[in-house]
Amino acid sequence: MTQLRILVLGAAAGGGFPQWNCGCPLCVRARSGELTPQSQSSIAVSANGSDWAILNASPDIRTQLAAAPPLHPTGPRISPIKSVLVTNGDIDHVAGLLTLREKQPFQLFATAEIHSVIADNPIFTAVDATLVPRCPVVLDTPFELATGLTATLFAVPGKVPLYLEGETVVTDLEGEQTVGVELSAGGKTAFYIPGCAKLTEKIADRVRGSELLLFDGTVWENEEMIRTGVGQKTGARMGHMSMNGENGSMAALKDLDIARKVFIHINNTNPALDPASDERAQIEAAGWSVAQDGMEYQL
Repeated sequence: MTQLRILVLGAAAGGGFPQWNCGCPLCVRARSGELTPQSQSSIAVSANGSDWAILNASPDIRTQLAAAPPLHPTGPRISPIKSVLVTNGDIDHVAGLLTLREKQPFQLFATAEIHSVIADNPIFTAVDATLVPRCPVVLDTPFELATGLTATLFAVPGKVPLYLEGETVVTDLEGEQTVGVELSAGGKTAFYIPGCAKLTEKIADRVRGSELLLFDGTVWENEEMIRTGVGQKTGARMGHMSMNGENGSMAALKDLDIARKVFIHINNTNPALDPASDERAQIEAAGWSVAQDGMEYQL
């Protein structure tokens, strides 16, 4: 039976929640057990329940896989994971590839530009290319990501990874460096867009009327990290839309007739991590929910 299944392996942004070096109020509450910790952004997708694709290989992937029974090995060195797809070259989306270096065959999908970033770093030769073929993906061209599961990558405004930034940083580049993913199986469609600097008309038209959207929820407000005293970058400078505000994602996606809207890739400073917060109440009143590790969506 074909059924689009999506497991949230990690709901937090880079650094996770709590972040190892952060003593902000939210991280303190997560360490005390008052709030639920979340690992770094990643999902697993299947159309048949036995063959799975991982979208973004986070540094937390080992514990994420251990916590997801459908992804457990079915025999000695036999894994249900058939492919991995990365949506950009950020450390929190590619570092987990090194954990998957254990002579396990799977396909590695990404745009040619993201593959180039990986190829330029010799540490990734540890992921044996004879077992893990690098599969370049052309934008706006459907391909089989796993058995019965079709994916299409599309350009999303964003920026190059932090470690590739030069003196001048463009935060809303549109090309192969940051992509969203359209997932289809059995006539059902979902979207995964963990990073987005702004919502273009083209993206709005693409996701309009969809059954499920997992969207960038990094910050609640643009100057959140400055206000909480943990950094000097705005959400926009990091290449992320804010949830709230006139130009935020809740406003931008308000009238697109999307059945289920879910925020994912949540930064450790975002008050939406607190289920009892006023911000969470506003999110839910606007028809959104907030992803958590271990959630599953079935279409």
